[in-house]
Amino acid sequence: MPPNPYLFIVVFAGVALTFPLVPLALAWLWRKFFQPPKPGTEKNAIYECGIESAGDAHVQFQSQYYLYAIIFLIFDVEAVFLVPFAVAFTSLPVGAFIAVLVFLFLLVEGLVWAWAKGCLNWSR
Repeated sequence: MPPNPYLFIVVFAGVALTFPLVPLALAWLWRKFFQPPKPGTEKNAIYECGIESAGDAHVQFQSQYYLYAIIFLIFDVEAVFLVPFAVAFTSLPVGAFIAVLVFLFLLVEGLVWAWAKGCLNWSR
């Protein structure tokens, strides 16, 4: 007798639900039995370095930091695509070489565009 075709889906769904729910349940039980029930002197004590914090915890960063980070991520991910080409360079046809040249041209074009827009200047 062949197994039910939906058995795999049921087992997969069970495992997919079990893996996240079991750690959450264990964390909830740990909190229930070991956490102090009310805030007290120990729970509100200074932690880590022991220095009383001063000022507002909210720090506002300039948007150019985020723009710089996004540009870095884009060029970093695009550089990862060059590794397989470099590994298989000798066995690839000429069309692959031209495709990588177009890819590099677009990469350099993006760098020139970001530079021309002033995205890489820290002075502004």
